[in-house]
Amino acid sequence: MKWNWQLSDWPDFSWDASALNNLETRFLHQAGVLSGALKHMHDDDKATLTVELISVEAVKTSEIEGEILNRDSVQSSVRRNFGLDADNRKVPPAEQGIAQMMVDLYQTSAAPLSHKKLFSWHKMLTKGRNDLSDIGRYRTHEEPMQVVSGATYAPNIHFEAPPSSRMDDDMSRFIDWFNDTAADGKNPLPSLTRAGIAHLYFVCIHPFEDGNGRVGRAISEKALSQSLGQPTLIALSQTIQSARKAYYQNLELNNKDMEITRWLQYFGNTLLEAQDYSLRLIDFLIAKTKLYDRLRGQINERQEKVISRMFREGLEGFRGGLSAENYIIITGTSRATATRDLHDLVEKGAFTRTGERRHTRYWLNIGEDNLSLSTARV
Repeated sequence: MKWNWQLSDWPDFSWDASALNNLETRFLHQAGVLSGALKHMHDDDKATLTVELISVEAVKTSEIEGEILNRDSVQSSVRRNFGLDADNRKVPPAEQGIAQMMVDLYQTSAAPLSHKKLFSWHKMLTKGRNDLSDIGRYRTHEEPMQVVSGATYAPNIHFEAPPSSRMDDDMSRFIDWFNDTAADGKNPLPSLTRAGIAHLYFVCIHPFEDGNGRVGRAISEKALSQSLGQPTLIALSQTIQSARKAYYQNLELNNKDMEITRWLQYFGNTLLEAQDYSLRLIDFLIAKTKLYDRLRGQINERQEKVISRMFREGLEGFRGGLSAENYIIITGTSRATATRDLHDLVEKGAFTRTGERRHTRYWLNIGEDNLSLSTARV
């Protein structure tokens, strides 16, 4: 069996452009809707959205690779990198590094891609690591770079990348292709097409000892930002993580030949889902602002703490709704006080209530769509 990079026409990918026309049109339309929605947000809300999306992307792009990071630490580090107020928590190196990389991606999205930029991202991404031989440079080890699953005695090889000796040449050709296919390049490509090829092309080279998936997704977001002429606020990694198995299956299905229409259709649909998530997050933040404006000066410190705790979970919401027991745990108050506070929040229109007695649950009153979303626990 040959991998795509072993074929005579590597890296001249081919695809059916007509099969992508509808996806490209929908992407540009939704990009316009997203841009329009941002114009109706206050500067503080825009900053909140930017920090929220970058933080989620940082956490989720790591989670795709099996690395679980502390979301609050990542968000604190993102705020510091933007020069915003942040808490004084001590942030671990991994959280510092991915936050730094994602903020740099956002701030330098318009610049051409270069070896220097990729090396810089890799240094950020591997901050605190002492188990790698090649940090901030392409891999140099002689053994094959393989993507493997299963037991050591019976490995399942999903992909084998080009040998390390080819990295300088292969990556120089990749960088030239990336810059040439930008909107202002010699051979511009449509937005989704370029982002999808860039990701597949890069991960098939697999130039780094570790971190290739995260850098590859960053390159896709850079491609989209350049196509739109502004930093993109799109939940790509959030969307991939929600269906991670499909992501890896589609990568494996498209690493043996040069015809990649199926991959580009998958990736294009994933990006449209990511855009939709971003739009829903904007709606959520606008609803949050309206609720706080309506309640200003009318709620006590305990009530404000609980509302803040619920909003902190973002679109995913509060799993199963808020119970009186949850309220007591969060605030440390008595059951009688919790009952009064919750009743008052319903009366003021901050919460809606469902169920009776021990099944009673409370939900943020910010619109029916958001009320049904859930993942978080106390």
